[in-house]
Amino acid sequence: MSPMLEWVQLVDDRNRPCGSATRAFVRRLRLWHRATYVFVTDGEGRICVQRRTLTKDIFPGAFDLAAGGVVEAGEAMHVGAGRELAEELGITGVKLRHCFDFRYIDQRLKAFGGVFLVEYRGPMVLQESEVAAVEWMSPKDALALSPVTPDSRVALERLIGGGWLAA
Repeated sequence: MSPMLEWVQLVDDRNRPCGSATRAFVRRLRLWHRATYVFVTDGEGRICVQRRTLTKDIFPGAFDLAAGGVVEAGEAMHVGAGRELAEELGITGVKLRHCFDFRYIDQRLKAFGGVFLVEYRGPMVLQESEVAAVEWMSPKDALALSPVTPDSRVALERLIGGGWLAA
């Protein structure tokens, strides 16, 4: 199925489910939805940073500081996080640690995000349609990247600020 035909869980401005719509419709009308942010650490103080493909519908070619994406219609946040981690990086069978939820809004997005941490040192299989490359770097270096997906930057800043992750 085309990512633009993917059915996304819609929520109201208080994060209460209120229907579903295609990803294309959500993007076009800038509707409230849920999204996941999975920060993959290597146990040595580095995180896995992705370079998005040039064909992504939003922020093409930018650095993404977390694996993740939209939560599908009827899907629980932690299930969506695990699905996105498996799709984007080929990582399965790991325990996700839920850290916090946050509200993100800018000119392009209105989302309620669930932030997760996972430690992983194994091989990765990159999703060709979404992930051009990955690189391990310190959170401090990751925050200095440009262009970067702004919502993943906010999530990483809050992870560090909340003591979940060292800079």
